[in-house]
Amino acid sequence: MTLHAASRDALAAAELRLLELVDGAKDSAALGELGEELFAVVGLLSGQPALRRALADASTEPAGREGLLRGLLAGKVSDDALQVLVTVVTSRWSSPRELVDGVESLARTTLLVRAERDGRLDTVEDELFRLGRIIAGNHDLELALTDPAGDPAGKVALVDSLVAGKVDETTKTLVDQLVREPRGLSIVGGLADLAALAAKRRERSVAYVRSAVELDAAQQDRLEATLTRIYSRPIALHVEVDPTLRGGLLIKIGDEIIDGSVAGRLAALRRDLAS
Repeated sequence: MTLHAASRDALAAAELRLLELVDGAKDSAALGELGEELFAVVGLLSGQPALRRALADASTEPAGREGLLRGLLAGKVSDDALQVLVTVVTSRWSSPRELVDGVESLARTTLLVRAERDGRLDTVEDELFRLGRIIAGNHDLELALTDPAGDPAGKVALVDSLVAGKVDETTKTLVDQLVREPRGLSIVGGLADLAALAAKRRERSVAYVRSAVELDAAQQDRLEATLTRIYSRPIALHVEVDPTLRGGLLIKIGDEIIDGSVAGRLAALRRDLAS
């Protein structure tokens, strides 16, 4: 998500209000409901261009935009959701699209805070990553979930048939929303973004590791400790097995790639011989 300066300030103000309300939340179920309400508003605004333009129109008075919002949602969403959304619409956004991006970001933050409070943030991050790998490895499934002509409810039902009862409720809610409202993202790219958000919530960077063979827990712990020492910050591992590497590891952290695989070394040798 890329926001211009005004939108970044607006989102920061809304996040502050959200976290104030989150601190007073009674239980994780309330946070789950708040996140789902915010996602429902994303769906509403995505489907009504005139409404999102009106709510993001910086040439009108903030009180007028607040009145429009309250007239539309009062009694239909919780008081907490309404308070967050009032902060959103009374702020100045760079564009209507970025206002909707902001509400979506707030919904995701709410659900990740819920997972964090439940001690399930690690689990949610891992489930999002693994589901992304499963879908990336199944071409027919990826096509079905990304077909622009496909029924969103049917796509959600397809995902639910795969994950219902097998993943954390926060994971399921995040994935359902991504499938229902991809908003220009691919399903695989969107899941990777969500996993990265969960890692960032834990103040860790993500190392995407491809290994020729499966790494056991001790090997993963040693690799994580080594990368944490090298980069001077906590590193979260996302590991997948890729036999085509023939041996070794391929590690990607941000824009940096550490290629210690046999296939990588052979490719480098071929390049050197051809030059």
